[in-house]
Amino acid sequence: MITQVTKGIKVSVQTTFEGTFFKNYKMHYAFGYTITIENQSKDTVQLISRHWDVFDSLKELETIDGEGVIGNKPVIKPGKSHTYSSGCLLTSPIGAMKGYYNMAHLSSAENIEVEVPTFKLAAPFALN
Repeated sequence: MITQVTKGIKVSVQTTFEGTFFKNYKMHYAFGYTITIENQSKDTVQLISRHWDVFDSLKELETIDGEGVIGNKPVIKPGKSHTYSSGCLLTSPIGAMKGYYNMAHLSSAENIEVEVPTFKLAAPFALN
């Protein structure tokens, strides 16, 4: 598990390799990840949007921006957490993701950028 704390917001990431399949006559590698966002600060925060940089060893960098996470803009009170799972497809068995969440402190309306640490995506057979 990879963990990073930014301004009292702890982000932990756990990855899994889900398998391979053919799509559009090409091999694809499916990866899953589960992220827990824990509010260790004294303020209630809300996740507003996300930014991802997806690295695939056989493609150019892909950037993804969007509102919330999996259709939600969770409000996280002090001492509480929000966990969600998602995934991505790569054209190679090795890659990585990193990014950040735009979050708002609800008491002060201050926006903060909470870093999601770089996490590796690697099929077990590719590590030999």
